Amino acid sequence: MNEYRSVVVIQTAFIGDVILTLPLIQAVRRLYPEAAVDVVVVPRAKELFDNHPDVREVIVFDKKGTDRGLRGLRRIAGILKSRSYDLALIPHRSLRSAVLALMAGVPVRVGFNRSAGRLLLTSHAAYQQGRHEIDRNLSLLSKIAVAPVQRQLPHIHPSAADAERINRLLIELEVGAPGKMVAIAPGTVWNTKRWLEERFASLAVNFDDAGYEVVLLGGQEDSGLCAEIRTLSGSSRVHSVAGMLTLLQSAELLKRCALLICNDSAPMHLAASVGTPVVAIFGATVPAFGFGPSGPDDVVVETLGLKCRPCSVHGGKTCPIKTFDCMVDIKYDRVFKTAMETIARIARRH
Repeated sequence: MNEYRSVVVIQTAFIGDVILTLPLIQAVRRLYPEAAVDVVVVPRAKELFDNHPDVREVIVFDKKGTDRGLRGLRRIAGILKSRSYDLALIPHRSLRSAVLALMAGVPVRVGFNRSAGRLLLTSHAAYQQGRHEIDRNLSLLSKIAVAPVQRQLPHIHPSAADAERINRLLIELEVGAPGKMVAIAPGTVWNTKRWLEERFASLAVNFDDAGYEVVLLGGQEDSGLCAEIRTLSGSSRVHSVAGMLTLLQSAELLKRCALLICNDSAPMHLAASVGTPVVAIFGATVPAFGFGPSGPDDVVVETLGLKCRPCSVHGGKTCPIKTFDCMVDIKYDRVFKTAMETIARIARRH
């Protein structure tokens, strides 16, 4: 096995994809404990690596902003070239990512055989559709490591300041039972992956009745949706923090919750990174694509038996057949029952 001394991991996709790349980064450090490991990510994902012990440097590639086009690509390639990496791991299957590693002069470039830039790679692993993305990413190491790599979950590291921010927030929100909270993340980029807001509201009422405080999580773009769900619930024990927290602060809050209920979206993976169990509601997409929840106690709620499903790899703006049966057929009492069974199952083990 070669002893790589300087490694760069290139993953410039969505936040959820970056979180699912963390086990690969963590495994690289276990294989090569003396190596310097850097990552290339988009601006929004940079924060995920704050305080991370396995990452030396985060290089931000603003591919849709200041680094757009060939000039930006050359700028980032120049930065990478100056670091003299001897290995590039490229889970992102875009041509741009492969070109970046080539322009940077990295001698060993490992990615997937389904990458748009596969001809620019020196080695590629088979992209196996039925495997989870964590396992697919770890399979890249089969091209450089002798021993098989053990599966692991992603880990991120909120700081003491993040913990203090959540302490203050819970006081400000007058959360009466901080030891008995559940989180709901109702947002997603794709409409066909979003469960109905009135169902989320009814679910929140169910948790209120069961004695739980409910926190609604999301980014600034989800603040209107979360406010509407809170209003529909009519409960003072349902709190919206959408747009108020950083990613690491959101992770710190999730760490304190008994459970997260969400769509097929990034919070599902954020929860896994701090060990919080997930009940994930899947509509247009399916876990078989490899992007389902990854924790040992995580559960998927979905509508099986629909010929139209899945209708898309990523989701879409509207249901192609105008029925939205995949989400409409999932009732709030079913999700609540699944959530409470999950909480009870975990409690029995402790």
